[in-house]
Amino acid sequence: MTLKDLQIYIHKRIERLYPEGEIRSFYFILLEHYAHLSRSEVLANPQQQLLTVAESQIIAAIEELTTERPIQYIIGATEFYGSSFEVDENVLIPRQETEELVDWIITEVGERSGREGKPIRIVDIGCGSGCIAISLAKHLKNSVVTALDISENALAITRRNAERNGVSLQTLQADVLTLEALPDTYDIIVSNPPYVRESEKKEIQRNVLDFEPHLALFVSDENPLVFYEKITQLASQSLLRGGLLFFEINQYLPSEMRTLIEGFFGFQMTLRNDLLDNARMVKVAFEGFSL
Repeated sequence: MTLKDLQIYIHKRIERLYPEGEIRSFYFILLEHYAHLSRSEVLANPQQQLLTVAESQIIAAIEELTTERPIQYIIGATEFYGSSFEVDENVLIPRQETEELVDWIITEVGERSGREGKPIRIVDIGCGSGCIAISLAKHLKNSVVTALDISENALAITRRNAERNGVSLQTLQADVLTLEALPDTYDIIVSNPPYVRESEKKEIQRNVLDFEPHLALFVSDENPLVFYEKITQLASQSLLRGGLLFFEINQYLPSEMRTLIEGFFGFQMTLRNDLLDNARMVKVAFEGFSL
């Protein structure tokens, strides 16, 4: 099979499931992953023959795409904030809005003077693949980062991703909802906890609903801010003077978030929209304090 033949085949096989642009993206991703061909090489040599092994692997991957399994799980990796991360069904696939949250944290810390001679202590609660914790560890050199998750399988992926990206961090298995206190004090506490209400499942695409871990996605309609309330309570005990708390949030609940956060003495919340103009992330600080 030539590259051109493959292009025709993938379109015919999945054209009813995916838009044209996404199919084209899959084509290049699969060739890069299995045949080690760059986009420019593919475009320059459409009549190049695929090696038999690569062809078989790509055909098998296309068959998985017909089930709407995410391509990130098929190839076992994704890009996040300029780095490569291992992912599988034990962890969420990192999103662009989470990259925006990471960038906000890095910018905030970069603009502050820091505590002279002391590292910036960070904990990521509900770390999943470790994309937030590892990205912060990579880009904030004077940092000591802890990644916490309820899932040992997720923490195993985080540890492999830390090695993959050449950073060191601490990992801790714990159910944050049952913690009486965090294990240390921190300059930065960050979390992208479960926040999709059960009633919102009807809005979720099949590739997410059928394959990504529900434990990391969904909360009850009756108490949708349960994780935020608990983490804010823990932060009130464990944030160092001048520390900051960052959350990714449900775009439909910014007012409820503000009421919750500002119900804790001394906390002030700043809301930020993502690039799609959805209310998606917040920064929480003690008014008038600075790192």
